Amino acid sequence: MKKIAKYWEQNENQLVTCNLCFHHCKIKPGQRGLCNVRGNEQGKLYNMEFGETISISVDPIEKKPLFHFFPDSVITSIGPNGCNLDCPFCQNSEISQQKSPTYFLSPEQAGELSAQNNSIGLAYTYTEPLIWFEYLLEAGEKVRERGGYNVLVSNGTINPEPLKELLPVIDAANIDLKSFSSKTYKEILKGDLDSVLNTITTLVENNIHVEITTLIVTGLNDSESEIEDIINFLAELNPEIPYHLSRYFPHYKYQQRPTDTNLILSYYELAKQKLPHTFIGNFFHSDKENSYCPDCKHLWIKRSGFHSEVVGIENGLCLKCKREVGFPI
Repeated sequence: MKKIAKYWEQNENQLVTCNLCFHHCKIKPGQRGLCNVRGNEQGKLYNMEFGETISISVDPIEKKPLFHFFPDSVITSIGPNGCNLDCPFCQNSEISQQKSPTYFLSPEQAGELSAQNNSIGLAYTYTEPLIWFEYLLEAGEKVRERGGYNVLVSNGTINPEPLKELLPVIDAANIDLKSFSSKTYKEILKGDLDSVLNTITTLVENNIHVEITTLIVTGLNDSESEIEDIINFLAELNPEIPYHLSRYFPHYKYQQRPTDTNLILSYYELAKQKLPHTFIGNFFHSDKENSYCPDCKHLWIKRSGFHSEVVGIENGLCLKCKREVGFPI
């Protein structure tokens, strides 16, 4: 299904400029922008994939990953076919960079699904949900009407004005901070670091629950200085932001060796000094996925795979030192 888009302008000869993200794609009639979702028909910009989802499933919230947003709950997950970046190591390239079959899910149906199967709401994930902008607004309202929560799993690439419009329907987000190098974002990922940093900052300043993931990619963003820059940026925003350090495996166009697990463990210890809620992903190592009290180090949440068990929190307080946990249980 298609729907007229927001944030665009018409130019001469029916050319349109999409202003949803920093690319400002200039799109000719009959063509689509870089994201492959926003297209020009007779001089007007449409969301050509409105409600067209590549998958519908019910996932553990930890799979997003969100570790401090109603742990051990499940959430209905959907996502569009496309992306506004072109990461050579994309772990979901089959659905983000190629055309895949989709299933139409109206905003009303999305709202209904979000309240079934013990789901706490709807997660927009798998590829890049921000390119689905108009659908997020409408589906998000229907989820809210059903008493559910809206969660973004995103690369964070969106312009400030549309982000501001989206804020009222978003409850939580996991943002991929793929690098802290403007050059890497521009030349390798076809992205824009400033856009991502603005999105993270704006979400935090508007009291939306935020968690950050960095995929540590061999030979690309795996220097200690770059990880330190990310840690310092997040710690200055809010030292209790959950930070996920994830292991890369060869995929798509990038075939460097998988990330050295010892390197990730060393960055885990480095991050924990300023970000007490740091976790590792894509490989298992004893207690590196558990949550602990930043003050007394009491075990709060024990995890195994995508299952979690709240063991050290009661009424929103640490059982040992009575510190407020500061996130929804």
